[in-house]
Amino acid sequence: MYARRRHRYFVMMGICIALFVLAWGVVRLWSVPAAVGMCVVAMVIPPLAAMVANRRGPDDRWWDDPSGDPRSDEWWDELDGKKGPRHEDRP
Repeated sequence: MYARRRHRYFVMMGICIALFVLAWGVVRLWSVPAAVGMCVVAMVIPPLAAMVANRRGPDDRWWDDPSGDPRSDEWWDELDGKKGPRHEDRP
């Protein structure tokens, strides 16, 4: 899942850079308003790419899901204030 999201992010950012370069390198020679429009579209892409890259997939572990390691889960629960500290390990 991570590789697919990363691939989509880099494709979107590549499109963004291509739009900027084409707008001011080629399209502005024929139409400045079209070049400005391309830059406006390119300006919207980076926030969308960040949302795509950071979107949680159906199989991704979320920050508050248990990891399966009881000791680690206990530690995180204590930090989050969900449970009090358990002192079963101490003599």
